[in-house]
Amino acid sequence: MKFLSSLFLIVTFFSCSEKQTSVINTDSSEIIGCGDENVVIFDKEKSNKNSLVKVWEWTAAISEGLPKEYHGYFNTTDDCKPVGEGQILITSSSGGVALVNRKDKKTVFYAHVPNAHSADYLPGGRIVVALSTAENGNSIRLYDVKQSDNILYSDSLYSGHGAVWNEEKNSLFALGFDQLREYKLADWKSAQPKLEKVNEWEIPDESGHDLFLTSDQRLLLSTTNSVWQFDISTSIFTPFEPLEGAKHVKSVNFNAETKELVYTKGEISWWTHHIYFENPQDTLEVNDMKLYKVRVL
Repeated sequence: MKFLSSLFLIVTFFSCSEKQTSVINTDSSEIIGCGDENVVIFDKEKSNKNSLVKVWEWTAAISEGLPKEYHGYFNTTDDCKPVGEGQILITSSSGGVALVNRKDKKTVFYAHVPNAHSADYLPGGRIVVALSTAENGNSIRLYDVKQSDNILYSDSLYSGHGAVWNEEKNSLFALGFDQLREYKLADWKSAQPKLEKVNEWEIPDESGHDLFLTSDQRLLLSTTNSVWQFDISTSIFTPFEPLEGAKHVKSVNFNAETKELVYTKGEISWWTHHIYFENPQDTLEVNDMKLYKVRVL
């Protein structure tokens, strides 16, 4: 089964100019992107490097369920993960996190989260968010989807950038500036659930940025100067050979079975206009976008 033809590609960018909008059923050709105040879905098969065919769009201003005073927290969306059945988990460095239904575009959960950089959906309807550097940031926060903007638990983590739930290990992994952490769920059925830190490792380079879990239970993490793999079973970091020495990689996605690789790197300050593919090799040029991350789920 092809890596890109059977899975979602998520692209994070900071401008978009496509005009066509309609809603179609989710299928393997769809690309989900977010940047500025927009979250969009466009058809990969009908798009090319100069034209993106949009089939769905979300902004805070049009979303039922999100109070008007929260709209400004979604001016710079920076992650958009499909979760559950037909929902999208959106974070924004402007200070917001939202869980949105694709079908009706309703916001079913929201919170003000300073410099939110990534999030993930946890068992039992809980959401964890990684907060980067900001006043009241530098942490991970825990929420319940039934209690918007109500912090259940928080733990300090400088320059929080990554949050990944590992279902097989029943652990949350979180990435900060120079640390990778593992958390377990504690008091999870109570009204005061917690995240219990059980492991902490110093990463091999500074400025942890992206965190990705492979199907063969490795964590890939990007830093300022390279991309690394972390063997969860042995707690050992080693260079990720395909991108060893690649600087300023902002996102990395890898299919362990097919060896297919999709990534971006900061080429114009922190952004780029290119998505890079290996096995098979290709480059997609994304014009008029400040491209930040790609995700393949």
